[in-house]
Amino acid sequence: MSDRLLVMHLLRRLTFGPTSAEVDAGVRAGYDATLERLLRPAAVPEPPDLGAAPAVGGSKEERQAARKKQREQVSVLTRWWVARMVADETAAEKLTFFWHGHWATSVQKVRSAHLMLGQQQTFRRYGAGPTGPLVRAMLRDPALIVWLDGQKNTRKAPNENLSREVMELFTLGVGEYTEADVKAGARVLTGWQVDRATGQARLVPRRHDDQAVALLGGKVDDVDSYADLIVGQSAHLPFILGRLWARYGGPGQAPAVSGRDTTTLLKGICTAPAFAATAGTLVKQPVEWVVGAVRQLGLKPDGTEPFLKALGQVPLRPPSVGGWPEGAAWLTTSSTLTRLRAGQKLAAKADVNGLAGADRVEALADLLAVDGWSDRTNAVLTATKDPRRLLALGLASPEYAVH
Repeated sequence: MSDRLLVMHLLRRLTFGPTSAEVDAGVRAGYDATLERLLRPAAVPEPPDLGAAPAVGGSKEERQAARKKQREQVSVLTRWWVARMVADETAAEKLTFFWHGHWATSVQKVRSAHLMLGQQQTFRRYGAGPTGPLVRAMLRDPALIVWLDGQKNTRKAPNENLSREVMELFTLGVGEYTEADVKAGARVLTGWQVDRATGQARLVPRRHDDQAVALLGGKVDDVDSYADLIVGQSAHLPFILGRLWARYGGPGQAPAVSGRDTTTLLKGICTAPAFAATAGTLVKQPVEWVVGAVRQLGLKPDGTEPFLKALGQVPLRPPSVGGWPEGAAWLTTSSTLTRLRAGQKLAAKADVNGLAGADRVEALADLLAVDGWSDRTNAVLTATKDPRRLLALGLASPEYAVH
């Protein structure tokens, strides 16, 4: 694989979709320097102005008005985040989106843009570092507590939802804990309540079981000691590495990579010999597809929500605690037709002057950061003279959908 293809592969995986200029700059800087730049620590951004959280209650009309305000605030947050994804030239926002899919929490149950924004900021603050502080923060995250019924978890009636999903889906994986561990973990997490007025989670002593419990081979008596015990398990880092590999590397077993923080694990993934061989094995999720196309075509992010909704993936709305599907689930006949329709609408707004010449097929590959076209796709593209139709077909092609 040439240096250009290697850099392009790196940029496709760590960002939402590199522009031709970003690929050129990466080639000039070199692979290692580009990797270092992409993974450089990023400041937590100033949040958007969502306005005050609406008070839910009162008359029927007041409740309807509050729900309308909630929906408007969610739309503001969604548009703000998509705009950040489009503007970001580093790995930061894609990593935030990775954690959003990993600690999958949906606003449809949480019903608060403020709580979802708070969770996002937690991912930005801790997501690139050691996993311990992130797990500590997430165990008291208001959005997650509401999402997984933590508010119903009391010493008299322990609710096991949060405890189970924390170990099974977020930190350890199936088979790395027992039912007794789930029950003990639930006791540790009792009493955490979310104050909707302030958006803060707090421990209510009368609802909390303050007795030390035995689980995962140790003893814990509060949230932080529980988090520390989890991240200290031998299964934890391999589990996180496997999840990172599935989204940044490819299918199958992750290579042997050591490190106790996410940035080190990502750096290990991107420098592993197996990484280069994963080109053309990952299906883009709809958010990756839409944001990448908008970035590469130099378009404004306004109006992307209908595309994301049609393709079945809207930020802040994962379908379940397991997150969104991966891989071939996004490659149905229906989704291909939807990508073509979306591609046509994006192409209608794009500058296509560079796609009218005899080298238009090569220019299209450069514009979309595609390694090359299959014989079948190349034949279709070569026969297409209209530059906007050419661009739409390129966006809907298998080579663009799988990177």
